This record gives sequence, structure tokens and C-alpha cells, in this order.
Amino acid sequence: MRSLQDKDYMAKKATKIIEPKPIEVTLWESANKLRGAVEPSEYKHVVLSLIFLKYANDKFDERRQELIEEGKAAFLDNAVFYTAKNVFYIPETSRWSRLMQEAKQADLAFHIDAALAALELENESLRGALPSNYYASLGLDRTKLATLLDRINEVDTLTAADGDLMGRVYEYFLGKFAIAEGKGKGEFYTPKTIVRLMTELIEPYSGRIYDPCCGSGGMFVQSMKFIEAHQGNKLNISVYGQEYTNTTYKLAKMNLAIRGITCNLGEQAADTFHRDQHPDLKADFILANPPFNQKAWRGANELVDDPRWMGFPSPPTSNANYGWILNILSKLSHSGTAAFLLANGALSGDGTEQEIRKELIQQGVVEAIILLPRNMFYSTDISVTLWILARDRSARTAQQNGRTIRYRERREETLFIDLRQVGEPFEKKYIQFSDEQIASIAATYHAWQRADYDQPYADIPEYCYSATRAEIAAKDYSLVPSKYISFASRDEAVDFATEMQTIQSELSTLMEQEAKNIVALGALFAELGFPLNTSADA
Repeated sequence: MRSLQDKDYMAKKATKIIEPKPIEVTLWESANKLRGAVEPSEYKHVVLSLIFLKYANDKFDERRQELIEEGKAAFLDNAVFYTAKNVFYIPETSRWSRLMQEAKQADLAFHIDAALAALELENESLRGALPSNYYASLGLDRTKLATLLDRINEVDTLTAADGDLMGRVYEYFLGKFAIAEGKGKGEFYTPKTIVRLMTELIEPYSGRIYDPCCGSGGMFVQSMKFIEAHQGNKLNISVYGQEYTNTTYKLAKMNLAIRGITCNLGEQAADTFHRDQHPDLKADFILANPPFNQKAWRGANELVDDPRWMGFPSPPTSNANYGWILNILSKLSHSGTAAFLLANGALSGDGTEQEIRKELIQQGVVEAIILLPRNMFYSTDISVTLWILARDRSARTAQQNGRTIRYRERREETLFIDLRQVGEPFEKKYIQFSDEQIASIAATYHAWQRADYDQPYADIPEYCYSATRAEIAAKDYSLVPSKYISFASRDEAVDFATEMQTIQSELSTLMEQEAKNIVALGALFAELGFPLNTSADA
């Protein structure tokens, strides 16, 4: 017979509430069953295209019900009544309910391809965004594909508490894909924590935003989130980008479409250097994560006199880092600001790179150099640098989201920040910034940048330093932060007399204890009839 305590325990156990898994986790676990059926490099496209299709259908069904309630049932199949509300019109072939009816058929993959093709044809903004004849080419087992559809079918994309369920799923999946694909993969994804820091630093409230290597569009998404978080107006932003890889280009268009972000990513995927899709663009904000240390990016006789490096030596063919820098600078408006990531080697390269770096300093456009911690990227564990360039660093006032900002004169200065000791662990071996850390870093930068900031700027050993142009010239135009940020000498703070007295006291205590232990041990052996000879002359 169970005791009252046992019964009480069992009652508590029975009433224990099991928290449901977040939907993005559930979807990931379901999609993970595709492993072995498709290559990891294809995995993301299989899942995300279906999620997009379900989301588009849910929005369509919602709008369809609104039309009925408004007494406009006669217009249920008029696309204008959907697109006017930023809702994709879903033709019969592409409707999710029909797809679920076809899930038992052997040619399910062909039905999915047909649904995506019809959806793209019906909606101009989706041209070039969705995979073409993709699912049939994979040879996926129908049962596995149907199981994935069933799981996605369970998701009501319109009831998310944060109003951005599909965006959340996208971010989670993209991060997971990048981690799963490991080194040399996942180039399409820049960790969200880094992009958030970039937006908080340059504050893209209004104007034209450009990313010359936009990947999945994360820079644009976080820019919009920044505007929302600070009660700005997303209609004041226009988005321009370019992406080299065709599958990633499609992923970006889907990612932006799912969030209702109108964008110009060019007519097709293309190489930014050789087929610039925005040759005349002057952007107010540039956010970018170019490929690190890209080799053989141009031939010896290619792009020699390209207008993007006018006034500078042609970037070396051996490494594209300075090609990206000059491409970015050429796209900035007269008051534009750019934040972009490069491998640390770009801070101190010699030869032509040094010449370009010298000219950048002489022109007064290098605003800040921020050294990031290691292990922030899923595709590499190297330390990476965040560069900030600004065209106008003179003393001026500007209107920003309803506020007047007073910038101080900074053309003769560059701010260096070392974040290698900042960040917190996640996913066991990766580093990310907390909200508080991002706010603190941004506050340091804005205090240095502005004349009227709440807290005045001050150099902090091992963290930040404002270097003059003369100081940088004296260091041969190296931009390595450790050449400017002071590091405290731990030895100088040590009182050696006090330390030696402490050590002496601790050693005396240990020797006294040792003597007591020898006496006790000798007594024990003597008691056993085996006396120890502990004399000094033994």
C-alpha cells in the first residue's frame, strides 16, 4: 500500500505540465529526418520553400475570409484585392489544401514543383525567387516528403505571439543550417547578433540600404527590425542588394518576401565585381559581410581602370578584401555610412593594400575599427573585424527619427574597439553578444561620435581608444587595434614586499605542518615496532 507521500508525489508527477517545444524546434526535428535522403547542401532549400508556400497560403486564406466578411465574395478570385494588401495571390494549382490532398500520390514532388511555378508566375515580386523543377529532381522518398508536409501543415503561421513566426523559423533554420554545414559552408548566413550590433551602430532609419553580397538578406531583415524596435517608419527605407549564388539569391528573395520587404536584388544572381547590378547607386547605409580573403577574384588585366577605385591603386588580384572596401566606398552617398566585416588580415596588409589603407586614412573616411571575438561565425573560427566608413565626419547636425543629432568633428580621428573579451557562449562552442552588451558597445561608439551624448567618451584600457591620423601614420597606417589600445601592466600594481611576506608566512605554516606530520608518522611506526631514524646524520 502506497504511503500518503507516495500518492502526493504521483499526483504531482501526473499534473506536471510539459512545455511544448517552440515550433521552429519542432520543424527542425521533423526536417532533420531528411538527412540521408538529400545532401546537406540541399537540405535548407527543401524545407524553406515549403514553409514559404504554407505561409503565403495562410495569408491568402486570411484575406479571402476578410473579403467574404466585407461582402466582396464576387472578388475572391481577383488578384488585385490581395496584392493591394501586400498578400500574394494563390492560384488553384498552388493552394496548400490541394497540395495536402495530393500528398498521398506517388508524384507528390511534381505537384510541389507545379505549385511553386504557378505561384511565381502569378506574382511579379516573386519572379526568380522560387526553385524551378526542383523537388522532382531530388528523387525524395514520397513518404518522407509527405511527413514533412504534414508537420508543416500543423503550423498556423498567423497566430504567433510576436507576429513573425515565419521570420523566426527562417532565422532558426538558417542558423542551424550554417552550424550543420560547418567550415567552408554556411557563407550565406551572418550571425544575427553581429548584424544587430551593426544596425545599432550605424542606425539605418531612412534612405537607401545596400548590401553588395547580401546572402539570405539578413542585413535587410535586421535593419527593418531595428526600425521597428525604435519606433521608426519602414516606409522610409528602400533596399538594394546583390548575390552571386543563384540558390542563395532565391533564398534572399523568399526571406524578404515572407516579411513584406520590397527589394531590388538585380535581375538575377551575379558577380558584384564583374556584373554590378547597381552601377549608379549611392546608398545612405551599407551593411555587408563579403567573402573572407577571396582569391583570384579578378584577372591581372581585368577591372584595372574600374571607376569604383578611382583615386586609389587597383586592388591586388591575390585578395578581394580591398576590392570590397573600395566597392563599398564608391557606393556611399555624400553623407553615407557603411558597416562591413573583413578578416583581420586586411588591417595590416602591405604593398598595394597599405597604399589604399593610407589613402583611406588621408581622406578621413575610416570611422571605426572593431575587433570581434573568435567563434562568432559558424563557417570559421577566426577573429573578424567590423569596419565602419563614413563619408561626412565633419561637425554637423542631422535629423534622425524625429531627433536632432549633433555630430562632432572626427575627420582626424579613428575609434578602435577590442571586443575579444566580450560576449557569452551559446550552442556550446559559439559566442554571441547579449542585448546589454550590444547596447553598451553602441553607447561607446555614439559617445565618441557625438557632441551631445548622455555620457562623455573616454579611452578605456584594453577596450577602446581614439587615435589621431598622426598616430596611425606613425604606425605605418596599420589598423590593428592592439597597436593603439593600451593594455594595463599587471606587474605594476603588485606590491612585491607585501607579496613576499605573504609567501613567507604561507611557507612557514607549511613547514611547521610538515614537521608535525613527521613526528606523528614516527610515533605510529614506533608503536608498530618499526621505529624510524629521523636524525639528520642518518
